[in-house]
Amino acid sequence: MSGRAVHYGPHLIASTAGALRCALVVVPSRAIENARPLAGEPNAVHSRAVAELAVFAKTLRSVGCEVIEIQSRSRDPLAACAADLAVVFESGAAIMRPSSPAHRAEAAWIEETFERNDVPIAAHLSAPGLLDGSDVVLAGKTAFIAVSPRSNALGRDGFARIAQAHGFSPVEVRLATGTPSLRSVCGLLSEEALVIASERVDRAAFTGFDLIEAAPGDELGAGVLNVGFRHVLADVRYPRVIDALRKAGIHVEAIDLYDFGRIGLTPSVLAIDVRRG
Repeated sequence: MSGRAVHYGPHLIASTAGALRCALVVVPSRAIENARPLAGEPNAVHSRAVAELAVFAKTLRSVGCEVIEIQSRSRDPLAACAADLAVVFESGAAIMRPSSPAHRAEAAWIEETFERNDVPIAAHLSAPGLLDGSDVVLAGKTAFIAVSPRSNALGRDGFARIAQAHGFSPVEVRLATGTPSLRSVCGLLSEEALVIASERVDRAAFTGFDLIEAAPGDELGAGVLNVGFRHVLADVRYPRVIDALRKAGIHVEAIDLYDFGRIGLTPSVLAIDVRRG
């Protein structure tokens, strides 16, 4: 018998910054128009948001990613924030328990979609724990977990144990008041590199990682979606962040996600990573 390791089961996320092979997105209902916009922004427009999400999905397909699109079953204004619902590890998905009761219901039926697409369930975050998946960033073998009013200690500790069981070292990250989510201000570039908004996160939590910083005023520009090694999908409304990434040798796909951006949703929260190779 050779010394080669034997692996069983799926290899869903072989590398946190590997090429994104499959992603899940949630098409919002008209309830998105009821989402509270960021200061100084108008409300989102449903028809435009649906069209923008279609471009988002088309762009993912253009880089070789299969896209699973599902329609929102709830009246949750932030239903398009798919990342809140689950975090996928190499062997299966951890179903989260989002802070919003309306969004929490979607986390329950997302399991049906995973079952139809051969994604096993690896864990559930149990009540009364609360943690949004958009407040988790996996980078290399580190699981960054946001400390914010949207979660509680039980939820953070519960997910930390799940992450440890999958070989990740949990690190808590304190967020500035009013920050939409960790993923909206911290984007993965490679296993060792991140783009962050230092105004919104505790920079010390990222010691040991190579960092690119989003300029003040463009904090949500850090919420890029990694689609492969040093390859990201970004919101075109943040040109200073895009320029900084490109100067650092990052390949950037920039698209217009205006109606999501005005309610604090970035590319990184619009998709669940289902498979990475």
